[in-house]
Amino acid sequence: MLTKIAFIGLGNMGGPMAINLVKSGQDVTVFDLVESAVASVCKEGAKKADSAIQAVKDVDVVVSMLPAAAHVKALYLGDNGIINASKPNTLLIDSSTIDADTAKLIGEAVTSTGRAFVDAPVSGGVAGAKAGTLTFIMGGEVEAVSQATPILQCMGKNLFHAGSTGAGQIAKICNNMLLAVLMSGTSEALQLAIDNGLDPKVMSDIMLQSSGCNWTLEKYNPCPGVMEGVPASNNYQGGFMVKLMNKDLSLAMNAAAVTGSATPMASAAQNLYRLHQNRGNADKDFSSIFTLFERKP
Repeated sequence: MLTKIAFIGLGNMGGPMAINLVKSGQDVTVFDLVESAVASVCKEGAKKADSAIQAVKDVDVVVSMLPAAAHVKALYLGDNGIINASKPNTLLIDSSTIDADTAKLIGEAVTSTGRAFVDAPVSGGVAGAKAGTLTFIMGGEVEAVSQATPILQCMGKNLFHAGSTGAGQIAKICNNMLLAVLMSGTSEALQLAIDNGLDPKVMSDIMLQSSGCNWTLEKYNPCPGVMEGVPASNNYQGGFMVKLMNKDLSLAMNAAAVTGSATPMASAAQNLYRLHQNRGNADKDFSSIFTLFERKP
């Protein structure tokens, strides 16, 4: 069944996600402040809106994919917020990665008007967005999640309902916190092997078949030349930027501070990624943390 969808936020992730909605046969209207981003999605068959308000006026579903909580608040709750501009029965889905409190605030504002809301942050990076294989981690009421599922399936492969509104955000930052720890530790281990004369490809193969096996070794090796098709073999271009990993680590540490959770490994990873970013690597892929451990001539 054809669904009228507004997609707001066409960055590195949002653009490919919107294109996959178009390719799935949906009626998609898009808006972004960057004209070139809008043009690239409209070239694939989407319709252009001149504002977020215009985009949401006559659709069944709104999907937003924005950089940070401030942008999400402005979109939903600002002077020209989209909630009341949308039809009374509209489903609103936010796939941005933000703090759980903001997700709850937005969710309460939406549901108080009788509309449905789901926070659905994603995992899988730009490659997953382009391939339509993202993982969506949803927070919201069962009925709203049920409504959102067929829409998100057009853009993703794995869908999870983590719990009530905001739970999607908590699950996402827990996952990325662990990813930062794994990438840092894997990089450290590979560099130790190199420093002691081992071939990093051989060391990677050994760990892949041993107790040190993890996702970074299987899918995203951080050492240049070991694995094809990953940022490490493309001068760490593309993928998930260091500055975004630092954003997610900050969200995780803030959440830990609220609950008094012990996160010593995440604290160490955050310090490493902050140091790495401060050395001019903000826009490189997060696997470039490997270079922090390299011995310099």
